[in-house]
Amino acid sequence: MSTSALLQTRDLACVKDDRVLFEGLDLDLEPGRILLVEGRNGSGKTSLLRILTGLSLPESGEVLWQGVPIGEAGPEYYEQVTYVGHHDGLKRDLTALENLRLAQAMGKPSDLDLDQVLERVNLYRFGDNFVSTLSAGQKRRLALARLIATEAQVWIMDEPFTSLDKASMALFQELFEQHLQQGGVIVLTSHHDIEMPDQDVLRLDLSA
Repeated sequence: MSTSALLQTRDLACVKDDRVLFEGLDLDLEPGRILLVEGRNGSGKTSLLRILTGLSLPESGEVLWQGVPIGEAGPEYYEQVTYVGHHDGLKRDLTALENLRLAQAMGKPSDLDLDQVLERVNLYRFGDNFVSTLSAGQKRRLALARLIATEAQVWIMDEPFTSLDKASMALFQELFEQHLQQGGVIVLTSHHDIEMPDQDVLRLDLSA
């Protein structure tokens, strides 16, 4: 067992509809590591991400935060995790700013002012707009803005580049690089190529 790993899994198994999606999964993610989870549809990619966040329970095995099972670590772990699922998870009847304030209330706010957060993701002019009026790409950028609106070491993302153009993808890959350089951990699924030449991207193929 790696003593320096932030996030680990031990003998992790997931069963869905009486079908084993994966089993015996051991991971050690140290500060500054990124894991790309790959595999065909139905192979368990989203299930694994949800287990890592604590939103779902594994069939067997455990997830560890700094050597402690996440169920025992409790709030100490959950405030260190920001999860952006395949769906944006935004409140359509709230403004962009109100959605970010809600995210901060549920996590640990970062040092960035929310206007700065919106500016970083090219949404500064849309802070007072209701989410229901935003385009698909704008909604996705707002969902991903939670990554920098809150202070968490672990970023877990399911298809983060959905609905993003190339410029926005490059923007967020730059933010991912910065997070890793600061000792963060990233776990994500993506059908898009990850272009971070300065990073050694770990790959886990659940179809193998």
